[in-house]
Amino acid sequence: MFAHFMIGSNGLERARVFYDATFAAFGDQPGEMDPRGRLIYVHEGGRLIITKAINGQAATSANGGTTGIAAASPDNDLAWPWAGTEHRGNAVESPPAERPNGTFAAYLRYLDGNKLIAGSKPTG
Repeated sequence: MFAHFMIGSNGLERARVFYDATFAAFGDQPGEMDPRGRLIYVHEGGRLIITKAINGQAATSANGGTTGIAAASPDNDLAWPWAGTEHRGNAVESPPAERPNGTFAAYLRYLDGNKLIAGSKPTG
């Protein structure tokens, strides 16, 4: 449904370390900086864009917002939060597990406050 999702960061180079590691857990390439200074990750046909706030103010997270990233398998869901916590992210909500709707999910929060979830359908 969505072509891209953009979130703010107050430190693009430290964000790059975190997001490069988490997307590598999915087998994706490191992010690339575009001419406007935005960090772009391509995954499953969509793009996640990390940017400084355009208005020059501090970037803030969406209270109640979560960015969902499709994972290929529960194994990816398990590798993803490990990579994130090893690179300054925090595990939040509940441990990676199958949810009542049948998806397998893992949550992380990054230093800028953005909450992320990797989710996949169970293989069994």
